[in-house]
Amino acid sequence: MPEAADHGILSLVPLAITLFLAFWKKDAIFALFIGCLSGVLILGMSPASGLATLTQEALGNEDFIWILSIQISIGIMIAFFVRAGVVDAFVKLISGKIKSKRGVKFTTWLIGLFTVDDYMSPLIRGIVMRPLTDEKKISREKLSFILDSTCAPICTIVPFMAWGAYVAGLIADLGGAVTSVDQGVAVYIKSVPFNFYAILMVLFVLLNALEIIPDFGPMRIAEKRAKDTGKVIADGAIPLIGTELDELQQRGKSSVEPNIVLDFGIPVLILVAIAVYSYLTKGSVKILECFIYADLYLLIELSLRKVFSNVGDMVGTAVGGIKSVLSATLILALAYCINTITKNMGAADFILSITEGWMTPSLFLAMTFVMGAVISFFTGTSWGTYAICVPIAIPMAYSFTDGNLGTLMYAAVGAVVSGGLFGDHCSPVSDTTVLSSLGAACDHMDHVRTQLPYAILIGAISIILWVITALVA
Repeated sequence: MPEAADHGILSLVPLAITLFLAFWKKDAIFALFIGCLSGVLILGMSPASGLATLTQEALGNEDFIWILSIQISIGIMIAFFVRAGVVDAFVKLISGKIKSKRGVKFTTWLIGLFTVDDYMSPLIRGIVMRPLTDEKKISREKLSFILDSTCAPICTIVPFMAWGAYVAGLIADLGGAVTSVDQGVAVYIKSVPFNFYAILMVLFVLLNALEIIPDFGPMRIAEKRAKDTGKVIADGAIPLIGTELDELQQRGKSSVEPNIVLDFGIPVLILVAIAVYSYLTKGSVKILECFIYADLYLLIELSLRKVFSNVGDMVGTAVGGIKSVLSATLILALAYCINTITKNMGAADFILSITEGWMTPSLFLAMTFVMGAVISFFTGTSWGTYAICVPIAIPMAYSFTDGNLGTLMYAAVGAVVSGGLFGDHCSPVSDTTVLSSLGAACDHMDHVRTQLPYAILIGAISIILWVITALVA
């Protein structure tokens, strides 16, 4: 790909085309492909060589291979669960204890407070709760919303996770009143109360799950469809878990009775135990390793219990699981490609250039959030947004406070974190948005379309709070 350059407003065209087609045609794969193709053409490259170069640059890296491996591992694990018949058994066990729709939605929200990893959280909860939400006629759109909204937002509120350490390091690199990562962590902790978007979104989901705040917009339509017709997904929707799992069920369950403890409880325990251990000893959650160990355990345990009739049955089940996540894999790959296009065209720099001039002390916090929200929505990455916005917003906050720490500085960090979170939370090209659709087995664009009005509402309320904070700081 050509080196990054400033293409002005043209840098927004590929993603603008992608968003337009995605909401119009409701096909994320088609929209993302056309967006990538338009970007290649704008960069002056031929379609064939341009797309070939783009895919090599965007997908030939450790990040994509890592998340691709996670998706494959998840597909295999779900397929093993289905083959063992343990999903149905678990539903029968739990459904008698959680008897209401409200209780199922609340439980999904509550588990999200403890699975504080933005990749693991929606996948684990989706596997556990989807059969229950289906049974209670809760739409997949609502499930994916709960998964997504108690995923990255929780990670930013808990200051001792990787997100806080990353932002603290960016702040410390700038010097000034903060000269070490430890001081940066202290600043991040004090900024958490000003992370309005994350806090309000988590509370909103709770009140919505308890049906204190009613649904509105596309989500209300989706919930009414599920309640009245029992259709948890819309007609014509393409859930990110493919039909291969249904084919596994139709093939016939094993004659061996499912064992909830061996087939389900221990694999989940393995996931949680390795996640906690790796975080305490390595400083980060080794997500891929968690799923690989769980898959290896299931492979051995189900084989010993004769759940698989032969080696071909075992391999066929695993391959079926991999095929079931193919749609999610394509969307994720194309999302990485469109992000590479927008980066090489200088989209973030263009957005910054048109927002920096609006900065005044009274609007500083609100505009910091808006700037981060726009960048993260168009790029689908929160951490990339932080890398762009922290070196701009923090020195600007110092200029307003004569280089001292204080309310405005802490609020500025909160606004930056919230801004990056907004796009990561609801952009159709965000990896965590894709994973939430995957975990809920929901049509990806249906998830984005129903969640976006809620995200915009919470974002608007947050902007008002930042304006007030700036005026009284």
